[in-house]
Amino acid sequence: MEDAAEPDRIIGMATRLFANLGYDGMSLGMIADAFGVPVSTVTTAAGDKRRLYLTVMQRAFEAEREALQSAMDTCPPGRACVHHILDAYIDFHVGHPYVRALWAHRWVSDAADIPDLENHYPRLLFRLVGSRIKDEVPAGVNTYYLLGMMVWCVHGFLGSGVLAADQGMLPADEPKVLAEFRSQMHLMFEGMLTARQ
Repeated sequence: MEDAAEPDRIIGMATRLFANLGYDGMSLGMIADAFGVPVSTVTTAAGDKRRLYLTVMQRAFEAEREALQSAMDTCPPGRACVHHILDAYIDFHVGHPYVRALWAHRWVSDAADIPDLENHYPRLLFRLVGSRIKDEVPAGVNTYYLLGMMVWCVHGFLGSGVLAADQGMLPADEPKVLAEFRSQMHLMFEGMLTARQ
């Protein structure tokens, strides 16, 4: 390995392995084997397994926060801002499948011995976006539930696709299926944003 690139290359490999296998299923030996080096080289360059995982999760959070902040900075006025952020969220996770995979593992108790990740990352994003859209959300609609529905639906769809009307599943990576999902998400959000008490 080139010395200057070592930590970033190790973190990149760790990201792929954590996304594919989860924290509990990945070992530092796998990273070392991928580069043909001893485990001690990995830990010297990038830290132990826990530190590597926290670095990966921090970088994933920063990438997502940057995308959402950019969306909020370019929001059109009114309810259209909520739709704009929804589109940015979908686009981010389509373009960064490893972030969804990292959290999918976490949601089934992966890395259970590392507490409070939800408080450090998703909760901060909810607060960030929630503070931007709260004035567009009518009374009676819980802003956090609205954002939760965005997260649950997008992650669920991208993780499994959608049930076909006749047989099988429609894959999320098919452009027409993704476009229809996006359209249906906008219809659902618009219904909530125009809800009357």
